[in-house]
Amino acid sequence: MKSPVLTLPARLERISTMIERIAGLFLAAITIIVSASAIGRYLLSMPIPDAFDVSRLMMGVAILWGLASVGYRGSHIKVDLLAEILPARIRRWIDIFAWTVLLVFTCLFAWMLMSRVGSYYASGQVTSDLRMPIWPFFALMWLGVAASVLTVFLRIVLMLLDPRRGLDHYERLDADDAGENAR
Repeated sequence: MKSPVLTLPARLERISTMIERIAGLFLAAITIIVSASAIGRYLLSMPIPDAFDVSRLMMGVAILWGLASVGYRGSHIKVDLLAEILPARIRRWIDIFAWTVLLVFTCLFAWMLMSRVGSYYASGQVTSDLRMPIWPFFALMWLGVAASVLTVFLRIVLMLLDPRRGLDHYERLDADDAGENAR
């Protein structure tokens, strides 16, 4: 029987791929809505009602679901001027600290966004043309941030359990120890 620590990365990889597909579907839907509305507006003088509102709300959903993928993969822009000159083992602990700070702020973001979902639900705020309630879009955004909390937490757990796990491929301890670190 495999250790849960060994199967967790494979499961997280599948979850991260699913999260990326959700974000991608929302981006595809935004593209279709905006394109169809522009064609309708300029060629037929009939734009799609609420295309702007729906596309901007869906953009928020796509971005926040993408944040969940970044939470696991760590494929975001980093400025590591100090960490760059330190040995890999110290960089690992700086990484763990940075990801823990990210986890705290992501938890706060999820908490505040959940209060926003509740306030939009209670107020009954709707889009201007079709009178669609906007709280479901914010609920989907919150689910993306909640997924981010989970993926960031699990990344920290993996970094703690496997010292080679947290660093990017070019920062691996084995590469540093062998003198192959490309930095």
